[in-house]
Amino acid sequence: MSATFENLTLKRIFIFWLPLAATWLMMAAEGPIISAIIARLAEPKINLAAYWVAYAFALIIEAPVIMMLSASTALVRSNQSFKKLRTFTYALSAGITIFQLILLIPAFYDFLTLDLMNLDKEVAHLTYYALIILIPWPGAIGYRRFYQGILIRNNSTRKVAYGTLIRLFSMVTTALVLYKLGINGTWVGAAALSIAVTMEAIASRIMAHSTLKKISSIAPKPEDEILTHKTIFKFYYPLALTSLIGLAVHPLVTFFLGQSRFALESLAVMSVINSLVFIFRSLGLSYLETAITFLGDKFENYKQVRKFGIILAACLLTGLALIAYTPFAHIWFSVISGLSEELAKFCLMPTRILTIMPVLTVILSIQRAILVNGKHTSPVTYATIIEVGGILSILIISIHFFNAIGAIAAAGSLVLGRLMANGFLILKVKKVLKSSVSK
Repeated sequence: MSATFENLTLKRIFIFWLPLAATWLMMAAEGPIISAIIARLAEPKINLAAYWVAYAFALIIEAPVIMMLSASTALVRSNQSFKKLRTFTYALSAGITIFQLILLIPAFYDFLTLDLMNLDKEVAHLTYYALIILIPWPGAIGYRRFYQGILIRNNSTRKVAYGTLIRLFSMVTTALVLYKLGINGTWVGAAALSIAVTMEAIASRIMAHSTLKKISSIAPKPEDEILTHKTIFKFYYPLALTSLIGLAVHPLVTFFLGQSRFALESLAVMSVINSLVFIFRSLGLSYLETAITFLGDKFENYKQVRKFGIILAACLLTGLALIAYTPFAHIWFSVISGLSEELAKFCLMPTRILTIMPVLTVILSIQRAILVNGKHTSPVTYATIIEVGGILSILIISIHFFNAIGAIAAAGSLVLGRLMANGFLILKVKKVLKSSVSK
């Protein structure tokens, strides 16, 4: 699945990973920028809450195509495999867009947000129109992740970073223009995201042109498995299910925050907290494709991949802790994010609880890479089910039995749920590594 790299050094891993890290970091910057703009517009508490809800919905809608990046990195080796996976990607993207349109049927939407989630009516109203603005989002995500995976496999990670730079520039430009026009904050955020990801998708396809010309002349090798839609589905559905279950966390957390103590405050600050933590988590998430690329078909580079991961995890833990536990927290939440003093203080405890999350993300990226390389993707799904189940259980107990503050309950459940997933995968990963040695 991955190529063999002799005498792999940490420097070589770093050079390959850096453009991917920059890509994820630029994506992570979107959240703080948009939250800061919304916080400076009218009715920031309501609009931050609505933006968080809309973003949570958008994430779960796009979930089935999230792992297309890993799939195209792993599977596109010839013109035949490219065409099969491209058809699969287009069909999947169309399907989730149709699902989003169904979600927007007013009667269904009202039942979901007002009756089940118990959202404030104004929050639900703002979220509805934000989701209309975000209709291009899931299809564009699937399209660009497919072509980005091809670029990564062909050692063109810089082009992926360039695409994300275009996305960030488009997002900031759109947000600032709409901010100047005084548009509602929730809709500013949704429009900025929608336009930005569409521009990135177009840029990714253009930059992949020369790579696709090379692929068009490549026939499958005798040892390669000929891809069919059936084999793609068998490989991909555990990954898609993993993303779907994993990203379901955001609507689940939103659902319970709406029923918790200090519900509106919790909904408002979670978008800001999540944006900060995601900056550090994104660098761990970006390590997944790097690990897939460098592990080797028989995991001969596992020790080097693990060593780089340990260094990365230590750096991320230190960086987030320096913000969460020092006066930098005030600078981030009050000065940069533009929150009121009340909401800035409300952010402190949940952020401190979540400080360990980037470390757990690096561990999970390495674990997933090993399982994907070993073509054992089903444990990834089971681990995600365990994680989401743990989060759900802890939220129910902490909010309904202990009347915990919503944001604190959410932060604690996210950490404990991820620990459960990491723990479950330890034995699965050891089994795959052991079997590769015995072959």
